[in-house]
Amino acid sequence: MTSGSEASALTAAGLIAGSVFDIAGTAGRSVIVHGSLAAGGFRPGRSDIDLLVVVDGGLTDAQAAAIEGVVRRADAGTAAGIDLHVVTAEAAGAASRAPALELYLGRHRRSPTLEVERRVAASPDLATELSMALSGGRALAGAPPGETIAPVPAEWVIDRGRHWLTAWRSLTDDAAHAAFMALTTCRIWRFAVDRVHCSKPRAATWALDRDPSLTAVRQALRQYEHHPATVVSERGLADLLDTVLGETARDGPSR
Repeated sequence: MTSGSEASALTAAGLIAGSVFDIAGTAGRSVIVHGSLAAGGFRPGRSDIDLLVVVDGGLTDAQAAAIEGVVRRADAGTAAGIDLHVVTAEAAGAASRAPALELYLGRHRRSPTLEVERRVAASPDLATELSMALSGGRALAGAPPGETIAPVPAEWVIDRGRHWLTAWRSLTDDAAHAAFMALTTCRIWRFAVDRVHCSKPRAATWALDRDPSLTAVRQALRQYEHHPATVVSERGLADLLDTVLGETARDGPSR
């Protein structure tokens, strides 16, 4: 059953999707909601509205500016923010390790600045975004994900995840982002083992079932769910990253 807070965010996502689809006009192929709003695990004030927009032939500058205006002004409901990616049908329909990104807009409560990226020739994290949208997303406007997004090889998603695990290994003292790193590490791990994209809470529960000794996961989940002041242990985060790097290595236990 959809909660009131989730319904509020879904309504907001639908209004944004309709506005963006109208702006894209005949070029619009699909607006797909994915992440926790589509796959479960939405948490008010914590989870974002994740949208992937597929268009034929790209956006004009006027269209890009109009979509930026929609995201700036949109009521996000109970969501913590809005993450919107625009890709061409060509990029979405041809698997690539680093697809071209037409437009990215990110609006988050923790920052007063709207993040904007325009016409990025190669975006390595976009392949994972496409993979998540294909596996767990649903169309709010236009064609369903399976008609616009080509399958992304799992190995590419895992390799990109390991890139971030390695980068985070030197950032375990970043207390402000420790819970995000811990929970996202669980998502990377779950995908590497089961080829399943899932929400942060579900990935954390899965990881604790697999290894109850991972204190950083328990702390991160507690911070995310109910107690924002909970501190994630630096040593515990390092241990988690080391564990998952070992588990996701090409010759590791999970492979």
